[in-house]
Amino acid sequence: MNSPIAIPPENDEKFESLVGGLSEESKLELLEYWRSITKRKWAILALGIVIAVVATAIVYALTPVYRSTATVLIEQKPMKLLSIDDVYGGITEQKEHYQTQVEIIKSREVGLRVVKALRLWDVPEFDPRLAEKSQLAQWKATLGIGEEKKPWTDERLANSAWSHFNRQLSVEPVRLSQLVKVSFESEDPKLASLVANTVAREYIDSDREARFKMTQQANTWLQDRTQSLRDKLASSEQALQDYRDKQGIASLSGSAQTMVGEQIAQITQRLMEARTHLAETESAYNQVKAIKNGDYSSVPAIIRAPNVADAKRQESEAALKVAELGQRYGAEHTKMIEAQSQLKVARDNLNRQMQAVADSLTHEYDTAKNTVRAFEAALGSAKTTVQSQNRQEFQLGVLDREVQSNKQLYDMFMNRAKETNVSDDLQTSVGRVVDQAVPPTVAVKPQKTQIVGIAFVLGLFGGVLVSLLLDKLDNTIKGMEDAERRLHVPVLAALPELGEKEGKTAVTAFLDKPDSVLAESVRTARTGVLLSDLDVPHKIVLVTSSLPGEGKTTTCTNLALAHSQTKRTLLIDADMRKPQVAVRLSLPPGSKGLSNLVSGTAQLSECIHRVPKSTLDVMPVGDIPLHPLELILSLRFRETLAKLSQVYDIIILDSPPVELVSDALVLSPMATSTIFVARAMSTPTPLVRKGLVRLKRSGGKLLGLIINHLDFQKSQRYYGEYSGYGGKYYGKDKYGYHYGYGAKHQEAS
Repeated sequence: MNSPIAIPPENDEKFESLVGGLSEESKLELLEYWRSITKRKWAILALGIVIAVVATAIVYALTPVYRSTATVLIEQKPMKLLSIDDVYGGITEQKEHYQTQVEIIKSREVGLRVVKALRLWDVPEFDPRLAEKSQLAQWKATLGIGEEKKPWTDERLANSAWSHFNRQLSVEPVRLSQLVKVSFESEDPKLASLVANTVAREYIDSDREARFKMTQQANTWLQDRTQSLRDKLASSEQALQDYRDKQGIASLSGSAQTMVGEQIAQITQRLMEARTHLAETESAYNQVKAIKNGDYSSVPAIIRAPNVADAKRQESEAALKVAELGQRYGAEHTKMIEAQSQLKVARDNLNRQMQAVADSLTHEYDTAKNTVRAFEAALGSAKTTVQSQNRQEFQLGVLDREVQSNKQLYDMFMNRAKETNVSDDLQTSVGRVVDQAVPPTVAVKPQKTQIVGIAFVLGLFGGVLVSLLLDKLDNTIKGMEDAERRLHVPVLAALPELGEKEGKTAVTAFLDKPDSVLAESVRTARTGVLLSDLDVPHKIVLVTSSLPGEGKTTTCTNLALAHSQTKRTLLIDADMRKPQVAVRLSLPPGSKGLSNLVSGTAQLSECIHRVPKSTLDVMPVGDIPLHPLELILSLRFRETLAKLSQVYDIIILDSPPVELVSDALVLSPMATSTIFVARAMSTPTPLVRKGLVRLKRSGGKLLGLIINHLDFQKSQRYYGEYSGYGGKYYGKDKYGYHYGYGAKHQEAS
C-alpha cells in the first residue's frame, strides 16, 4: 500500500552478489555509492578519457630522460699494513660503516667535486645563467622586481648547478650486500654515464685525500707531542739523579734493605734469648734476696751449684765421722776434737761456697739486665735506620716510576710517529668501482604508458569522488526508497514527470488519459487513502507541501477525480491566499466558493461546481478574504466542514504550503489524515522533514508522502526505482493486463 514493489535492476543484482555478506545498513550505504557511480558512469568514463588524453599530450611533449648506473663496492674495513687505528679513530660496525659511506657519496662535498670536475654549469641542462634569459626573468627585470644581479663566479655557478645535480642523482644500497648503485639521470645519455662514473671516482678520490690529510695531521700532532714528551722525560731523569746525589745513594737496589733486615732479625733473636736468661736469673736473684740470715740452703739455684754440692758432701762426711767417733770416744778425745775441727772447716767452706754462688747469681742478674737493655737499644737503632731507608726508597721509587712512565709514553709516541710516516704512501681507498656506467639506450622518463594509465585511473577516481560528492551535497528527494529511508514516512505513490507542456493540462489527466502512468500512480495513492481509517465513514484528507510549485493542486484534483469514481467526493480549495483550483479546472470567473459559504453570503448549491465528464464536486475559494487565517480559525468554518463531511464520503482539502503560512497547520487537526506532496530532485529533504514535524506537532495525522515530478526512467536507471506501472513495464503484457476500462470496473467492483 505504501509503495510499489521494487524490482532490482541488473546492475543491482550484480551488486547484491558482491556484498551479500554485509549487514543491511552497510549494503544500503554501499548501494548508494554504487548507484551514484552507475548513474554517471559515462560522465566518469569521459572524464577519465579526457584526463588520459591530456596526459598523453603532455608526456609526449616532455623531453626523454636517461639513467645510467655505476656500481661501487664499499669495503668493510680499509686495508692497512700497520696498526694505527688510534689515528683513524677506529672503524664502526659494518652496517653503520656501510650506511655512512652511502651518505658520503650523496654529500655536498662529493657533488661539488663532480660539478667542478665536469664544469656542469656549461651544460645547458645545468646552466643557471639560462634562467636569467627567460621571458619571466626579463619581465621582472623590466619591472624592477627581484634580486639584484650578481656576477657569476665559478663557485657560485657550481653551487647553483649542484642543486639541479643533486635532484638527478640517486644512491641506492643493494640489499644484503656491500654494493651501492650510483645512478644519474640526464637528457643526454652520454652525460648520464659520465656523471655516474665521475661520482664514483670522486668519492674514492675524496676518501683517499681525506685519509691522507688525516694522516698528515696525525703526523704533525705526533711530532709536537713527542718533542714535549722528550723534554718531560729528560726533566724527570734529572730530578731522579739530583735526589740520589742529595741523599748520597749510590745504589738502592734492595741489598741494603736486606742487610738491615737480617741485622734486625739477629738482634731480635739475641734479645729474646737475653730476656729468657734474665727471667731465669731474676727468679734465683729474688730467692737470694729473700734470705735474711745468710742460710742459702733453701735456694735451689745455690744448692745445685757444683762447688756447693761438693762442699755439702764434705760437710756431710765430716758430720758422719763426728757421729761415729762420738759413739766410740768422748768429747775430749783427740780424734773427737780433730773430727769436730774438720766438721767446722767443712761447714765454713759450705757457707763460703753458698755465699759465693749467691754473689754470682746477683752479678749474673745485673749482667742479664744490662744485656737486655743493650739489645733493646740496638733494635731501636736498627728500626730507625730501616724507616729512614724506607722513606728514601719510597721517594726514589716515585721518581723512578715517573721516569719509567715518561720513557714508555715517549717510546710509544715515537713508534706511532714512525708508523705514521711509513703509512703516508700506503693509503688504500674504502671502495672501488666494480661496474662502470655505460650510456643508456632507453629513456626511463617519462614512462608514457604508465603515466597515461595512472592519469586515466585518477580521472576515473576523481569522477567517482565528484559523483559521490554531488550526491552527498544533493539533499533533495531522489525517489520513493530514498524518501522512506531518509524521512521514515510511508510513500503512497510517485507521480511521473510530464514535462512543461503536458504538465499544464495534467490537472485532469486522470480523466483525459486513464491509461497513463500518472493515472496509475493516482490509483495507487487512492488505494492508500481508502485502506486507511477503515472504520471512519467520512474522511477529510488534507493535501499540502513545503513550497509552491511542487504539484500539490494537480495531485489534489487527480486524487479527487479518482475517488469520485467510487465515492461521493468533494474537492475544496483551502488555499485562500493563492487559489489555483478554479483557474486550473476552468471554472467561471467569480464563482462562489468556500469563503462565501463560511461567511454566509452564498448557499451551498451556489458554492458547489461539477467537473465536466465526472462526478467530482469542487468548491473553489470564492472571494479571497482579507484575513484567511481568521476565517479558517472561525467556528463557522469548522461547522461548515462538519456539515460537508456528512454529505460527502471523502473531502479533499487543497491547503497552502507549510513553510509559507500556517494555514495547513490549522487545518491538519480538522482532517482525518494528511498527505504531504514533495517534488522529486527539487525539494530538500530537511525542508520536508521540518514540514512533517510541524504537522505532527500541530495535531495532524500524517497518512503518507506523495513524490511528484519523478522521472521514472532516470530513477530506474540511477537509483534503482522500479514501479509496476512505470518505465518500460507499463503498457505491456508483462503482468498480463493493462489499466483500461476493464481495470477500472474491476477496481470499482
